[in-house]
Amino acid sequence: MVLDWTPAALEQLSSQAAMKSSFSLDRTLLAAAAGMTPDSEPETRQAINKLDGVSVRVLRFGAGGMADESLVEAVREAYHLRGWKRLATTSDTSKSGLHNGRTDLWLVVDGVTVRGAVALVETPMSLTLVTLKGDLSPADLFHLRGHFGIPR
Repeated sequence: MVLDWTPAALEQLSSQAAMKSSFSLDRTLLAAAAGMTPDSEPETRQAINKLDGVSVRVLRFGAGGMADESLVEAVREAYHLRGWKRLATTSDTSKSGLHNGRTDLWLVVDGVTVRGAVALVETPMSLTLVTLKGDLSPADLFHLRGHFGIPR
């Protein structure tokens, strides 16, 4: 299944990282997370209940290290080649012109239903990949921002 796939370049980046961490949540753990969502956020709870899985992978490259930008670009290109639809790309640049971060968001869409999403968040010393599986609407994605490592 296309949602269970990870680009080969990410494995290469992982081998270069000084620290790596990851976690995955299945439907059971997501149901527990939905149960802890405040009553004031019913749309968020509903969106979490539509998820089949969430996976987060964080790579840190140490004080002097940075991710190999050619490999990061290879990750981006791999999603494009697999047919994922890029929804958004944001970049942060400081006043000095230094690169502070970039976030890319891709979707797998079936009609109007979002079957999955991937967010790739790059900072000068880290790379985070968040993968979602489920049957979501675009509004559900909006309600999930800020949860499970999904950027706001």
